[in-house]
Amino acid sequence: MQDNIKIGTAGWSIPAKAADAFHGEGTHLERYALCFTAVEINSSFYRPHRSSTYARWAASVPPHFRFAVKIPREITHICKLVDVVEPLERFLYEIQALGNTLGPLLGQLPSSHQYEAGSVEPFFQALRVRFAGDVVCEPRHFSWFAHAADRLLVKFQIARVAADPALAPPAAAPGGWSGIVYRRLHGSPKMYYSAYSETELEATAAVIRETAKHTRENWCIFDNTALGEACQNALSLSQRL
Repeated sequence: MQDNIKIGTAGWSIPAKAADAFHGEGTHLERYALCFTAVEINSSFYRPHRSSTYARWAASVPPHFRFAVKIPREITHICKLVDVVEPLERFLYEIQALGNTLGPLLGQLPSSHQYEAGSVEPFFQALRVRFAGDVVCEPRHFSWFAHAADRLLVKFQIARVAADPALAPPAAAPGGWSGIVYRRLHGSPKMYYSAYSETELEATAAVIRETAKHTRENWCIFDNTALGEACQNALSLSQRL
């Protein structure tokens, strides 16, 4: 698989039905990192982690492995991106301990969060003053798929996630800044539960092969974890690539 393609799942739990694919000894993360090149840390959305925890995770994986980290819901859902300097700085301080294993930050917005430049732009500005790495955003309100929102994402070098299922039709394709492509496959038709068919995975592989020719980094994260389908889908996609 090309170095600029990162395949993984939301979290590194290894379901029993996929355990045979994860050989070796050690923690779930250590075994997971022998099979995949990336993972999405979702637990940071719900609660903070100590710097020492992030440092331990970073020490558990190979040098080429990368962690995407979900921005806390305190910032995205509770405060809705307004007056969040203190929790933002706390979060950025904690994740510094990931060092060179740190990949993109993921900001997932609630479906009720409409695009309003007056509140969104100050947040992006505050984030970019403090963080120069990759950032991806998964908005879920139709107002985010207009040209004005796309232009603002490009201005701050923030990629819009390509999501499945797409809660608005344009959400199926990447948008915003084109320096990174980040796909989140939540399971379809039933989010978080449904497995993707071999035909769907082959189609996804074909799209990733094509975009990898033109984009610095290409991520594909499976979030259909409720019944353990994410690991098997991610393994199958990795084999194709």
